[in-house]
Amino acid sequence: MPYRILRSIKNRYGSTNEICVFKMTDSGLKEIQNPSSMLLSDRTMNICGTCITCVIEGSRPILTEVQALVTKTHFGNPRRVANGFDYNRLCLILAVLEKYTNLYYSNMDVYINIVGGLKLAERASDLSIAIALISALKDIIIPHNLVAFGELGLSGEIRSVSRFCERVTEIILLGFEYCIVSTNHNNQNKQVHILGIKNISEIIRILSNLNTSKNS
Repeated sequence: MPYRILRSIKNRYGSTNEICVFKMTDSGLKEIQNPSSMLLSDRTMNICGTCITCVIEGSRPILTEVQALVTKTHFGNPRRVANGFDYNRLCLILAVLEKYTNLYYSNMDVYINIVGGLKLAERASDLSIAIALISALKDIIIPHNLVAFGELGLSGEIRSVSRFCERVTEIILLGFEYCIVSTNHNNQNKQVHILGIKNISEIIRILSNLNTSKNS
């Protein structure tokens, strides 16, 4: 089904980077009231290399899917492709992962895609990108009911992000059960399991525990 994303880059009296999503119908364009549901409607459950993140676009929190593909390179220099995500930021995240998780991407082609045509500029998407890359390399299945957001620092630390409660509210509305964030967020919500981490090196253990509890 055809969708159109309208983005306002600058608004003098309102918030910047607002987006509005429309669906093309026989009677013209109709607004999508819940873009998160639209962006997640076609995703495949319980596969490697995908992670859901929550970003703030203008004044609204939006959930979208991050996809990663990691394959052995057949070239002298491995390829790095990022659709909807900053290329230099991707290279930085790969460097942090190699330093603090003992995972090596130097001989691997890496592809990142943001589903739905969104362009993620907010640093809150760093954690989901890192998780998707780890999942793609290690063939670890990401639970379909998990969301992750947080900024990744150069020493591997996970930093808190703004408007945490609004993001969690959106996550709950869409039925997700787990949320991986920085330990600096102390909010505990009975409707979602908040999993706090200090460093990216903890991710493999967290994902392994989640998969173990799901299979038990």
